[in-house]
Parts: sequence; C-alpha cells; structure tokens
Amino acid sequence: MKKIAIYGKGGIGKSTTVSNVAAAMAAMGLTVLQIGCDPKADSSRNLTEGRNIPTVLDVLREKGDAQLEDLVYRSTTGVLCVESGGPVPGVGCAGRGIITAFEKLEELDAYEIYQPDVVLYDVLGDVVCGGFAMPIRGGYADEVCIVTSGEMMSLYAASNIAGAVNSMGKRGYASLKGLILNAKNIENEQELVTKAAAEIGVPVLFRLPRDPSVQQAEDQGKTVVEAYPGCPMALQYQELAKLLLA
Repeated sequence: MKKIAIYGKGGIGKSTTVSNVAAAMAAMGLTVLQIGCDPKADSSRNLTEGRNIPTVLDVLREKGDAQLEDLVYRSTTGVLCVESGGPVPGVGCAGRGIITAFEKLEELDAYEIYQPDVVLYDVLGDVVCGGFAMPIRGGYADEVCIVTSGEMMSLYAASNIAGAVNSMGKRGYASLKGLILNAKNIENEQELVTKAAAEIGVPVLFRLPRDPSVQQAEDQGKTVVEAYPGCPMALQYQELAKLLLA
C-alpha cells in the first residue's frame, strides 16, 4: 500500500490535482482511497458529480457512532472517498477533525477491509498545526508532495510545509518527494518555481499546464480523466499518476 500526502495552499488546485490523479490510478485498475483533510470537505466533489458527501465529523455528530458505509463513498470512477470535515464554525479546532477521522477509520478497520493499493491524503497546507500535520507525523503517509503555483503566497506556503516535513522526517516520518507545479500562467512562473524548489532542496516533480478542460469538467462535477479521458490534460494527470506510483 502506497500512502501519499498532498499538501498545498488553499485555492491552489490541490484537490483538483488529487482527484484527477486518483481517477487516473483507479483507471489503471488500482483500489484508491482518497481522504479529504480540509474542513471545507470539498476534496472529492469532482468524483461525486459535484456533490458534497457526508463527513466523518458530521456523521459522528448526528449518529454518535458510524459504520464504514456511512463514511466511505465509492465514486463512479471507483475511487473510495472520505471527507474528514470540520467543527461547527466558530467552535473547536479544524485539525482535530482530521485526527478524529483517522482514528475512526482505523477503529473500523477501513484499510484491512478495503485493502487500498494507494491512499491519497488531500491536506490543506495554509497551517501545519498538529491536526493538519497528522498525515506526516502519525505515520500515515510515506511521501509528501506539495502543489504550488508561481504565486508568492503559494510558494511561501510550500516553503513552510517543506520545513515541517523535513523537521519530522528526521524522526522517521514521511519524506518530501517534491513540488508539483499547477500553473496559473503568471509572469516567469516556471523560473520562480524552479528557483523555489532549489531553495527548498527538492525537485519539481511535474508541471501541469493551465487548460480549460479542467474547468469544463468541473462544471459537470467530474474530473478531466472521467469527462474527457483522451484529451491532452487527462494524459498529463495520467503521467503524474504513474510518476507518483513509481
């Protein structure tokens, strides 16, 4: 079982990247579990026809307990989707939702029952507090990738995440695999990301171009891989999926 945590600043296209990669891996015949670790609970929307699925925290709040079928949604692409969710707005810690979700999945033997070939953690990277660092420090993920653009705040977040991963890596936790550029087509973007990667000390693993097919697919509540499987952008995500599996 390969376990990859994908971090990035909010709004950078991280969830779009993760869901397309998950769909590409599922199309290869792999069992893929995607766990959304963001209180917005929108990681899997492109896999669920644009609908939000019930989150772990919502189910526990409403029922007091849960079964696996209450928490895990199998998408039309075959990807198994889980959303950790967050606390009631203004109350509690968002990071705590991730911890609760992980503990509940373990308690219900999710990994033994579904036996995923790949687990993808989609993690908000604006803040790397204890909860949001759980995929790294809890021994859940083996590798970490960071999605970024050439925008200053995106690169700043990437640097902070890299620092946290490298600090924890010294204690035997997940290692930083590299950056994934999700292009916004800003001026000198390629050079800016290349320079940032060199300063962080990691490679730029992949460079995703900006393509209108992504938005067109999302308007249908789908990934590009599902909506337009033969288009150039779908092939890009397929190549990225193969790279992450290598």
